[in-house]
Amino acid sequence: MSTLRIGPYTLPNRLILAPMAGVTDRPFRQLCQRMGAGMVVSEMVTSDVRLWNTRKSSLRLIHQGDPEPRSVQIAGGDAQMMAEAAKRNVELGAQIIDINMGCPAKKVCNKAAGSALLKDEALVSEILQAVVDAVDVPVTLKIRTGWDRQNKNGVTVAKIAEQSGIVALAVHGRTRADLYTGDAEYETIAAIKQAVSIPVLANGDITSPEKAAEVFAATGVDGLLIGRAAQGRPWIFREIEHYLRTGEKLAAPSLMEVESILLEHLAALHAFYGEVMGARIARKHVGWYMATLPRAKEFRAQFNRLDCTDAQCASIREFFRERYNDGDGVAA
Repeated sequence: MSTLRIGPYTLPNRLILAPMAGVTDRPFRQLCQRMGAGMVVSEMVTSDVRLWNTRKSSLRLIHQGDPEPRSVQIAGGDAQMMAEAAKRNVELGAQIIDINMGCPAKKVCNKAAGSALLKDEALVSEILQAVVDAVDVPVTLKIRTGWDRQNKNGVTVAKIAEQSGIVALAVHGRTRADLYTGDAEYETIAAIKQAVSIPVLANGDITSPEKAAEVFAATGVDGLLIGRAAQGRPWIFREIEHYLRTGEKLAAPSLMEVESILLEHLAALHAFYGEVMGARIARKHVGWYMATLPRAKEFRAQFNRLDCTDAQCASIREFFRERYNDGDGVAA
């Protein structure tokens, strides 16, 4: 597998954990890197530094102990605020700044940020230039293919990005209007790859090693961003890496390994957030891990009522003990 360079950084492979608000916190980033991600990106941070003293934002700004290069995503619609947010994040340890023009969420788009910016190419140019000029670290950009299917301006935005000094571009194969529905398309990503000389990364619906190989073949991109497919399945990175390197499928993790990874993840969440918040945040992750396992629905209903570390860990161990007794050995 050829290497991927982002600015001065050569990544160990071409697979990157996509930033996901409320998901790619430090415990999850560190876990995915151990499971084979070549780089991980922090969850989105608002460009409004006045909001950084909230508990949620302050936890998103902790970069110590993060795998290098430390990439931090910022979002906003005001060029000067974005430039200031970029500078402040670099002071806090960010080594790459990633600009979000790909998030379709209403609360982001209603503030003229995320993928809403794709409607205003002049503002895109202004923001990118301001952020690139404000920091001495590489700046990357995440976009969608366009605003809606009639307005796929991804190629134009990609050219603006390259001219502005953006060093790598990630493209989600849907428009803003598509949200996360339907299938991602890769033709526009292939066209963007042809239109610029900076590294281009494909994102959207990369859910298996075979799909990863197909997307590389269809687009000619330099790397892949994997987001929702890693939820509850952080080992997808090593599975894809192994398949791309050898052409062979890696064996699925054993139930014993899944239990071990899950308990480790739980402990990291509780340590990072504290018991109350950690127990609450653990619920969604546990739901994702359990999604394909038998009798998971009943287990989740009971697990979601637990609110302390010890009870959650004991419950997980009991669930897996029952699976072992049933003779299950391998996770789906």
